[in-house]
Amino acid sequence: MTQVYLSHGLESGPDALKVQALKGVVETRDDCEAVLMDYRDQPHVAARLGHLLATLETRGDDPARCIMAGSSLGGFLSAAVSQRHPVLGCFLLAPALGMPDYPETTVTLQARHTHIVHGWGDDVVPCGPVIEHARRQRLSLRLVDDDHRLHASLEVILRDFEAFLDRCQGGHLRRT
Repeated sequence: MTQVYLSHGLESGPDALKVQALKGVVETRDDCEAVLMDYRDQPHVAARLGHLLATLETRGDDPARCIMAGSSLGGFLSAAVSQRHPVLGCFLLAPALGMPDYPETTVTLQARHTHIVHGWGDDVVPCGPVIEHARRQRLSLRLVDDDHRLHASLEVILRDFEAFLDRCQGGHLRRT
């Protein structure tokens, strides 16, 4: 079983559109389990990262069988977990990489598979540092004509996510 940890952004929650859409994709697969994170009672980045790491440890999930998926701050948290534990995958949407207010502005992802989707018109998390990060680590990156919320690109994101899950799970379709 592959566990897919879904992390929302700074000002949203587990019911956010993208998180729920990704969860819907996970739930169509018979060999995946969605782990929906809720950080709304933790305003600070370090507390959110601690909560995600503690959840991973408390559940006893093997990081090598886990996919971290997140949007904005949730993308940063997913990447930060990958820096500490070599996870199976990181699927990052407008990840808050290179942000000066975060405890680590540069993380080195150790995921076996990584894919980033970022909007050219993102005025919250500029695409430049994300592009540079992807270039430096040679990570898969899709740039779309969208803003930080990426709502206009939801269909593309979901197609990319399905293909990403297939890649992480060895290319075998595991849908119910």
